[in-house]
Amino acid sequence: MLRPLLLAFAVLEILAPDRIVARGERLAFENPESGRVRPWTLPLARLEGVAAIWLVRNRETAWPGIKPLFAVLGLPALLQPRAFLNVALATAYENPEDIELKPWVVPFTRALGACYLVVALWPGRTGSPSNARSEP
Repeated sequence: MLRPLLLAFAVLEILAPDRIVARGERLAFENPESGRVRPWTLPLARLEGVAAIWLVRNRETAWPGIKPLFAVLGLPALLQPRAFLNVALATAYENPEDIELKPWVVPFTRALGACYLVVALWPGRTGSPSNARSEP
């Protein structure tokens, strides 16, 4: 169930990253009209969609290499959510100092960081699905 949803969102992110970013701005910013995205923001959103499709299609082989990335992103988001958001906004926007976040964004960033750490530290399956099916 999760895979089709992730694939659908990834395709949407590839085809219409401007709509995804605009929706995110309306949800997270008090003043969504004031943000000016950097030239690389929308192409990177498309690349994120391509990477998500690749990860879904190759999850058994790719997942062990991707898990540390979740820890690298999750730890600062959990421990210093405001600093994490400042870096993220400065990376994606030309005028991050003009953007006002809604009150729920900082606690949500901390919670998301905790989820990323759980994902990074979760042991996962001990055997591959093909091995589990072949056993009687």
